[in-house]
Amino acid sequence: MTSITTVKPHPGAETVAGVIVQRLSIGPLTLETGGHLPDVVLAYETWGALNADASNAVLVEHALTGSSHVARGDSSEDGWWDGLVGPGRTIDTDRFFVVSINMLGGCYGSTGPASPDPDGRPWGSRFPFVTIRDSVRAEALLADLLGISSWHSVLGGSMGGARALEWAVTYPERVQRCAVIACGAASTAEQIAFAQAQVQAIRLDARFAGGDYYGSAGPEDGLGLARRIAHITYRSETEFSYRFGRAAQGVEEPFGSALPGGRGRYQVESYLDHQADKLVGRFDANSYVILTEALMSHDVARDRGSLPTALANATASFFLAAVESDRLYWPAQSHELAAALPGDVAVHTIASPIGHDAFLTEIAQLEPALAAAFFNDDGL
Repeated sequence: MTSITTVKPHPGAETVAGVIVQRLSIGPLTLETGGHLPDVVLAYETWGALNADASNAVLVEHALTGSSHVARGDSSEDGWWDGLVGPGRTIDTDRFFVVSINMLGGCYGSTGPASPDPDGRPWGSRFPFVTIRDSVRAEALLADLLGISSWHSVLGGSMGGARALEWAVTYPERVQRCAVIACGAASTAEQIAFAQAQVQAIRLDARFAGGDYYGSAGPEDGLGLARRIAHITYRSETEFSYRFGRAAQGVEEPFGSALPGGRGRYQVESYLDHQADKLVGRFDANSYVILTEALMSHDVARDRGSLPTALANATASFFLAAVESDRLYWPAQSHELAAALPGDVAVHTIASPIGHDAFLTEIAQLEPALAAAFFNDDGL
């Protein structure tokens, strides 16, 4: 075992609901489409201790409305991949130093539309367009500041998978292992269509005010509608039918009024309302637009030739997985990516009727194979 150094919380760290979120400035950043941010701050969390040679660093990338809070750690707040990351888990934080970074443009501590510009005003409508590639370049600058020149592994699901894949292609010398779960090589026309409907739901809300709504009531209705649209794609028809069917919500009566506006709700409508209310209470609408359009931009082969050509220089060992019932990121996309990667790469399957969200709820199904492929290295 190599000697251990511990990365201490940066002076800019803050504790939110018992969670220590650290923040570091990575300096100015010019973005892929020409936008410029004079000072970018990235928020991140860490678990475990970094080896003296930084050989045990693992990067876990969050999904669209996720945060850096992957695991509970010393916090009382559950993490979104608690079953995968932690002491004695597949990604054992007694052996590995785990880092998760809030994406550029988000609303959980990294520079985003609600952040102050150099004059102290929220960026709002002036916040530039961000791509998945931009976010990875920003993360690489943060890794430099943390003393991490190469990741033992980079992994993520959904938008986190897009970021992980981009890491392996943009910085092949810095990624030894890469896990891409419930995500393909590029956003498809259908995925872009679903995303555009969500973005328009927000932009067409009168209270969006072109993105400059800070200091007043924001576009809560539009953000809620965007979440409803998204959540339909995150779950499957099979799950909706099994959980809700055509049942009414409590004592509400879907046929209880002669006017459509006065009728009661079906259970599935109540479920979507609940999901919308939860997101509106924790997420910024501008960040939802920025991150959604970043995911629309995902195309690892953009300006790199064919997909096999773009992937040819990736030197990482790959682990791919798909959810069999996913109707947002079809399993065929994972197989297309596997076929284009160098060597013989298998696609593992999460067997679940839930749909896309099974990459979160059923991640335990992948643990034996993921541990064998990436994390049973006795050299650490």
